[in-house]
Amino acid sequence: MATLLLKKSYRHKDLKEIKFNDLWNSYGVFTTMRVIGKPAKILFFKEHIDNLFKSLKVYKINKKNIKKNILKLIKLNLNKKKQYDHLFRVAANNKMISISLRKRFKPKSNFNLKLINYKRIDPEYKNLKYKKILNILNKMDTAKSDIALYKNNKILESGTSNLLFTKNNKIYSPINSFYKGTTLKFFIKKIKKIKKINIFTDSLNQYDEIIIIGSGKGVTSVSSIEKTLWKRKSLKNYRILSKIYQQAITNCPRYNG
Repeated sequence: MATLLLKKSYRHKDLKEIKFNDLWNSYGVFTTMRVIGKPAKILFFKEHIDNLFKSLKVYKINKKNIKKNILKLIKLNLNKKKQYDHLFRVAANNKMISISLRKRFKPKSNFNLKLINYKRIDPEYKNLKYKKILNILNKMDTAKSDIALYKNNKILESGTSNLLFTKNNKIYSPINSFYKGTTLKFFIKKIKKIKKINIFTDSLNQYDEIIIIGSGKGVTSVSSIEKTLWKRKSLKNYRILSKIYQQAITNCPRYNG
């Protein structure tokens, strides 16, 4: 389990700080943003915030001034003097807003996946129903491995991020039943040729590369999948996506609150 370097909870009505609750498995939503540099940059900040408030609306967490309050708490809990490469999480339910910060660990070059037959509850949203996933991930070294969720033989997403697959220099994404994260949306805009198809567990050997993309993993090439014959055949598209992602980091504006 990751060590939280900052953890605070605030009640909605007056933003009074209360005992910390990470809110996992409660009825609510969250977003995790990558914070980089000094002074801090928050990668894809507007997109994260837009997604968060869209989800809050869907889940009917319509507390007075909730958008204003969340933005205020983000500003309050970022240190202008700190050098960041961290993950900043904002979670909310009907009782409180919770903020936490943890160090981001760079994924290893021999990164692997483990297939898990499971589909998240209400997977199109970044909701807090993560009990089963967290129970598995807490037993793993997440700098070296992640889980790949599938249902009815169809690959959906990783435990923390989105998945892309390449074959003959074409890039593919699963069709539905997963959360389309901000990093995935960024690449869909940048690379028009990402095609949505069903990706089946028994056809994985057709693919040359599997690439994990998300706030925590950035762009990560998968080297192997546990208990399968699949092995990485190329790094070509990984290198292309990594270059685009690094340019986004370079061009990311300073966070001003």
